[in-house]
Amino acid sequence: MPEVGPSIFLSRVSLQKLQILKTMADGSMELTELHRKSTNWAKTVDEIVKLEKKIFPKHESLARSFDDELKKKNSGLLYLQFNSEIAGYVMYTSPSSLCAVITKLAVKEKYRRQGHGEALMKAAIEKCRSKRINRISLHVDPLRSSAVSLYKKLGFQIDTLVTAYYSSDRDAYRMFIDFDNE
Repeated sequence: MPEVGPSIFLSRVSLQKLQILKTMADGSMELTELHRKSTNWAKTVDEIVKLEKKIFPKHESLARSFDDELKKKNSGLLYLQFNSEIAGYVMYTSPSSLCAVITKLAVKEKYRRQGHGEALMKAAIEKCRSKRINRISLHVDPLRSSAVSLYKKLGFQIDTLVTAYYSSDRDAYRMFIDFDNE
């Protein structure tokens, strides 16, 4: 299995579901793709919305429209769970067959700096690549240096600075990664 992060291994269960298992002294991490028809849809979305509200300022939060975002045909969400607690998630959308956009990446405070954000991003990238996506883009606040560093480590490049992206006094880097899908 290819190594994804510190002692986290990515295994393909199917194109429909990805799992990351991290054996820990008191349990395991599991990364799962959220499916509309899954029996735990409502509970999972509720937990993710709570996390969204806690992490992001109101004007950046998708909490009010989260369910609607996930209903879109070309959107996807991967979430990381530890002992049935959601530790983080990554949300993406594919506006065309050639490109995808990472719309959200969030990891609970107590699970940060442990490689979980990187594992979520790598799983989302792999999911997009399996769909033969040529480019993935995202926006990030330049002041979130750890996030910018993570994206650069994964191969993303800064395209441009978008002024007033988040608010009148908060800009964003637009970043991208291209793939050769021959």
